[in-house]
Amino acid sequence: MAKSSNSYQAPALEKGLDILEHLSQKATSLSQTEIAEGINRSTNEIYRMLVCLEERGYLIRDEVSGKYRLSLKLYNLSHRHSPVDEIRKVAEYPMQRLSEITNQSCHLGVIYHDQLMVIYQSKSPGPISLSVEEGSLFPLLLTASGRTLLAFMNEQDRNNQLSRIPDFQEYSSKEQQEFIDSLNNIRSQGYYSKPSDVAQGVTDVVVPIGDGSTKVFASLAVSILTTQIDETISFDKIRQSAQDTADQILDKIGINQVQD
Repeated sequence: MAKSSNSYQAPALEKGLDILEHLSQKATSLSQTEIAEGINRSTNEIYRMLVCLEERGYLIRDEVSGKYRLSLKLYNLSHRHSPVDEIRKVAEYPMQRLSEITNQSCHLGVIYHDQLMVIYQSKSPGPISLSVEEGSLFPLLLTASGRTLLAFMNEQDRNNQLSRIPDFQEYSSKEQQEFIDSLNNIRSQGYYSKPSDVAQGVTDVVVPIGDGSTKVFASLAVSILTTQIDETISFDKIRQSAQDTADQILDKIGINQVQD
């Protein structure tokens, strides 16, 4: 496991984090020897840390095999004060109402590990509806939601984000500039709409919830079956309803969005 070059090192903490990160990537329990090999340390180096993590409730040791696995403590800690949980909670009713008004499915997305993660969806009340699995990950550059989130970041955060995306780095200088110009156009327009690159016959209409200056920053996408546009509700009505829903969600959270 690569070690940080940071001059402010904490060897014991690093060992503990190495153990937790390694176990989080494994589907089965591991012995002390297997853990040591996995993080390139000796069994003696990690013995006391394993005992400490077990005593603090982060690890569970099997009484028969002596192997270790993660407990649910990290999961519980991560969900106590999560902005994701907060936005999901307040977005539930407004998004259900949006689905009823538009007769279309909608979903919430956030940036997670340089990808778009869907954190909540509200299905269409109609007999035919689209479903996007919660927890699904998609490339930022190829989704309307991902591009919208990039568009509403501040310039420095956006540049940092793009520098970590291999697909963007493979673009030519001209292609990179054209992509950034397209993001600026999205920001100026205030929303984004395009045929989906992930599912054929679907058009996404996306508005931001918050922006890079707010505590909560997410995308709200209405996924329209292309053949249904203007059949039951106009595109403009869908876009406006999505924007109204985004405003309601911010209102419920208690955030006054900073305007440019």
